[in-house]
Amino acid sequence: MYAVIRVRGRAGTKKEIEDTLKMLRLKAVNNCVLVPETDSIKGMLEKVKDFITWGEIDLDTLVLLLKRRLRGLGDVRIDNEEKLKEYTGYDSFEQFAKDLIEGKIKLKQFEKLKKVFRLPPPSKGYKSIKLHYPKGDLGYRGKTINELLKRML
Repeated sequence: MYAVIRVRGRAGTKKEIEDTLKMLRLKAVNNCVLVPETDSIKGMLEKVKDFITWGEIDLDTLVLLLKRRLRGLGDVRIDNEEKLKEYTGYDSFEQFAKDLIEGKIKLKQFEKLKKVFRLPPPSKGYKSIKLHYPKGDLGYRGKTINELLKRML
């Protein structure tokens, strides 16, 4: 499963690129979504690689992301196990994250949950939003997406 973060804004963006970002539900800078590793998704990510960064999320980072940034409709914070059980039926964030990574469930099957995580900018900032990884912060970055996400949480 990929974690995808929008790094650049929309000024001067072609309509085709903006449409692809909308399909990925990345409407604002520092929005994050979780997507499966399919060929069609990889094609979309390659198309908008100059505006996003992505990589494989690990279990620990996903649990941290869910605990701190998971929201329900109406912007309700889901930050404890009781609310998680109410919204999803899962008893723990760890089991929920594990099933998400293994592909047993998808966020979109839970209608009460928001599918986009709104994150603050990373502490100590981005390296560059104009250069690709490893010199900057754009494009595919593999497992190091987890370090960036932890700086944003």
